[in-house]
Amino acid sequence: MVSIKVDTSKSIKPIKPMHGGGQPPIGGKNMTEYFHYMTEAGIPFSRLHDVGGAFGGNRFVDIPNIFRNFDADENDPANYDFTFTDHLLNALDKANVEPYYRLGITIENQAYIKPYHTHPPKDYGKWARICEHIIRHYTEGWADGFHYNIRYWEIWNEPEVQKEMMWCGTDEEYYRLYDVTAKHLKGCFPHLKIGGYASCGFYAIAPKMAIDPETNLPGTIPPSEHEEKLMRFFYGFFEYIKEHGSPIDFFSWHSYADVYRVEKMDAWLHDELERLGYGGLETHLNEWDPYAKEFGTAHHSAEVAAMMLALQNGHTDICCIYDMRTNTAPYCPIFDICTHKPIHAYYALVAFNNLYKLGTQIEAVCDNNRLYTVAASDGQRNALMISNLTGECQQLVIEGADLTNARFYVLDQNRLLSWAPNANTIDNHTVMLIEW
Repeated sequence: MVSIKVDTSKSIKPIKPMHGGGQPPIGGKNMTEYFHYMTEAGIPFSRLHDVGGAFGGNRFVDIPNIFRNFDADENDPANYDFTFTDHLLNALDKANVEPYYRLGITIENQAYIKPYHTHPPKDYGKWARICEHIIRHYTEGWADGFHYNIRYWEIWNEPEVQKEMMWCGTDEEYYRLYDVTAKHLKGCFPHLKIGGYASCGFYAIAPKMAIDPETNLPGTIPPSEHEEKLMRFFYGFFEYIKEHGSPIDFFSWHSYADVYRVEKMDAWLHDELERLGYGGLETHLNEWDPYAKEFGTAHHSAEVAAMMLALQNGHTDICCIYDMRTNTAPYCPIFDICTHKPIHAYYALVAFNNLYKLGTQIEAVCDNNRLYTVAASDGQRNALMISNLTGECQQLVIEGADLTNARFYVLDQNRLLSWAPNANTIDNHTVMLIEW
């Protein structure tokens, strides 16, 4: 049995956009047939990274796709190919989803054979000016462009990744690219948010648990050399930008760990940024997916729900699950790769959107820390979302709320956020939404 005490009179903070996604579900008629699912789920952001397949489908978003000849004049609109990215952003605008624009390249998973675009730009200043013109095209109408509300502009992605899949240069070369680009863009667009660096994550500070074969007791797996490298890159980056006065409006990071480990990373990052002199900096977990290979299961959707609820209670400001594509397993957590229809985790995002629409988190205290809970209110209507990762079915005792006429919705292996009248228990790996 678990007890949840709700107090609708105690406001905590705004409900944050924890239910953003990666690239939009390109496919079908006009490539936008499935975009309505984002609108219906209230998806607030679509992070534009790895859009359209390998090399950005040779058409979308990436700097080499928009500005194809780096030796050309960056001030001449004729040297930019915006066609497919225009089509994409126009569709996102109609779907009421804000783009979160990654300035850089798509991951090259076969870079160990030959890297094409992962080398540092020949001229950092020119690369920054190309980024400037892309921003002007989409926010100021340059080159027959648009005036979209795109607040977040991210410089590159995972520059510390292994095997040169994202960056062939040294750590210091990336730091300098960030410095040159951030200073230029912030000088041009002081009202926009410029940041990065889309870190691979901080697994070393939240090691995996394992059973010691000799003692048969639980312990932790020591961090790998790659995980230690990620930490060295992080400290090197902040040391460099502090020394050079590089502007940063947000710090983005990634994780494919479970919610228990990510909670530790979130708390560590908050404290470490304060220690480094960057307290209050926005942090975005803009690529994540726990138990990615289990997509389409109750366990996966419960983990996804728990992650959003945990980080709503934590420090992260924006989350974007990886990914919203419809055709590539396992990084396809919210759609069936055969039918392109929504699957379990999609409905976890829908449930969280019901909190998001209410606007304000209110107090909800649970006596079991593996039963993740968040309550929200708009002053008249209220909702409570629960995800059960306790390992067993739980009897619910909810105090402080009159649930006489409440509606209960359940997301489990057989129900996709279905109405469940008078539900008073919650099975393991089950998500529940209660509205009153």
